[in-house]
Amino acid sequence: MTTEKTGPATGLRVLRPDDWDKWYANLIRAFGGGEESDEERELWNSFTEYDRFLGFWDGDECVGTAGAFSFRLTVPGGDPVPAAGVTGVSVAATHRRRGVLRTMMRRQLDDIRSWGEPLAVLTASEPAIYGRFGYEAATFQVNAEIDTSRTSLSVPPGTDDVRVRYAAPADVLDACEAVYARLVPGRPGMLARQPGWERLGTLDPASGRGGASPLQCVVAERDGRTVGYARYRVKGEYGPAGHEGSVILSTLAALDPAADAALWRFLFGIDLTSTLVARGRPVDEAWQYMVSDIRRCRPELRDSLYVRLVDVGAALQARTYRAPVDVVFEVEDAFCPWNAGRWRLSGDAKGASCERTEEPADLALSVRELGAAYLGGVSLTALAAAGRVDESRRGALAEASLAFGSDPAPWLPHGF
Repeated sequence: MTTEKTGPATGLRVLRPDDWDKWYANLIRAFGGGEESDEERELWNSFTEYDRFLGFWDGDECVGTAGAFSFRLTVPGGDPVPAAGVTGVSVAATHRRRGVLRTMMRRQLDDIRSWGEPLAVLTASEPAIYGRFGYEAATFQVNAEIDTSRTSLSVPPGTDDVRVRYAAPADVLDACEAVYARLVPGRPGMLARQPGWERLGTLDPASGRGGASPLQCVVAERDGRTVGYARYRVKGEYGPAGHEGSVILSTLAALDPAADAALWRFLFGIDLTSTLVARGRPVDEAWQYMVSDIRRCRPELRDSLYVRLVDVGAALQARTYRAPVDVVFEVEDAFCPWNAGRWRLSGDAKGASCERTEEPADLALSVRELGAAYLGGVSLTALAAAGRVDESRRGALAEASLAFGSDPAPWLPHGF
């Protein structure tokens, strides 16, 4: 199987603008062939960085797709770090088990390394696929269906000082994006959005509403300044006992606890509804501790962002650590062998260094465990309990696990 040819021959090549329609059609078919609006197609086309996207071709037919957005990802205690946002990975059902996926993943990780980006991240439709390429779940999210007819909120002081008003989503887009940008440095896993990506939050094709209303928006204000916003839809339903509508939350962001509480209180109180559906929320979000009965919220934990360290030394050096740490890792990485071997990590809340060493290993693990723990949401102690981290120096596991942790919990605010 060849890996680089031009013209209508079988093989892998960097995407060209005139390839995009076939590339995108193969991707949509691989994910079920759902109908997409012209607006959606135009938006995703505008995001495409052609020199970072790959297509696998069988003659004139595109049979494999993969891309990598150029993102900056917040990591614990540090500035956003360059990260390749892996996206659009698919193989046509007619071309399975021929090495197409492995060929694309090999080329992609080699490219990411050459671009100097220490991290690759993705959201996985089928998580089992990506473990063999070194990815592991690093952030989680909460889905909930809150019975607002039987659950109340206890809000913090200052909530009544926040004004909540309706606004057309497009009219307040800049103000909402400014709120989002202020939140990015404070929580690992968030993406520093490049210009244009803010449009993703207001995309509102009729085919994606599931019978609910068009997208609605409210902003939270204090002293004339926007301090939060929520976007949502309302789905009207009527049962034997009367109105049983649902509020379907799309996104919510706030700069302080009072603004956050004011937005949740608004959503709880929308007329003719008795259920608030919230998906993809942070695992440590405050509403869970304001509700009168968490059982009636039916919270469900789901995996979210998968992390792959492309350059172990650069990645571990790019973040800070919650407590002083000085450990030697023995790292296994069969797919990216340049990471394999011993690394000495020394760091604290001010910074870190991570260099090759010949010193004896304190902890042995694979690059997957480092990816899971990297953003601070998965503890090395828990991974060790699962048999995935081996401790050679007593105390090293507790030291490293404490240092890698993060408060607040890491969270990916939207997919890509």
